[in-house]
Amino acid sequence: MAHTMKAAVMKGIGKIDIEEMAVPIPASDQVLVRIKSVGVCGSDVHYFVEGRIGDYVVEPPFILGHECSGEVVEVGEDVTSLQPGDRVTMEPGIPCGRCQSCLSGRYNLCPDVVFWATPPVNGVFCEYVVHPACFTFPLSDKVSYEEGALVEPLAVGMYSAKRACAEPGQSAVVLGSGPIGLVTLQALRACGVMRVVAVDLVELRLEKARELGASLVLNGKKDDVIKMIMDYTAGRGADMVFETAGSVITTQLTAGLAARGGKIILVGLPSQDRFEYDMIQVTARELDILGIFRYANVYQSCVDLVNNKAVDLKSLITHRYPLEKTQEALEFAHQHKHESIKVVVNL
Repeated sequence: MAHTMKAAVMKGIGKIDIEEMAVPIPASDQVLVRIKSVGVCGSDVHYFVEGRIGDYVVEPPFILGHECSGEVVEVGEDVTSLQPGDRVTMEPGIPCGRCQSCLSGRYNLCPDVVFWATPPVNGVFCEYVVHPACFTFPLSDKVSYEEGALVEPLAVGMYSAKRACAEPGQSAVVLGSGPIGLVTLQALRACGVMRVVAVDLVELRLEKARELGASLVLNGKKDDVIKMIMDYTAGRGADMVFETAGSVITTQLTAGLAARGGKIILVGLPSQDRFEYDMIQVTARELDILGIFRYANVYQSCVDLVNNKAVDLKSLITHRYPLEKTQEALEFAHQHKHESIKVVVNL
């Protein structure tokens, strides 16, 4: 195989160049994977447009992308679980395995995690990557590489549902029907929650939510969301309210939509870190507020759902680009949110 590869390298805000670089060599516990598909995540777009997310600042040259799948082409000498030719998806965050968060099972909170496309760690908009075999998962031959790349956002939705202890008989509201909202909807249904209300402002996304099994879809521009959810739940409110839009307004709505003793699950990241919120309702109605940071211990279950066609990730993809047009893919995802759901880069 070749010793060099192409990579889409961020050279500055809004600027991606295609460059040649050396193909990495796997360590004894790693595999070398030829990348096939990479999903464009909202965080990729944010880094591309703003150059930072909070304290994480891009210092070019930098490679974006962390939702991916590919084919194993080489394995380290200690790897026995995978072999060349295997079709795989990869969990992008590698924890230290030694800190208190890791030892307690919440490795997503590891302060020393190495996570693709989180500065200063390069991502996967490139032809080859190396990755630990224990965080690399085989895909069924019936699953496309594009679907394999979207296991990563599905893991966010599944972790959110698991953290809320979702179970049959409950009701849920998902605020936001973008990619994360739609995989959260599917994760809830996989957990047996059949009464799921989807809320968004974009008809394209609401129609997709309806196709994927939402029992009620509401357009925040046209519908009285609070009244209609209260009517739908017989005045009680929802057992679980998931905020996935990353909006201040929808975050502020959550307390008024939850049932007494219900749960509010904050998945999205609002543009402001401080704003008004009705804490009286939270206290008086004894609501639990749960923050979501990535995921832990759900990747295999998500792969199983995808391998067994128990979720639909393929229909979320609305636009596709080659590696050479990674800049156009990021620009489109940023500028055309009302006419797209998921953008994928295929190699």
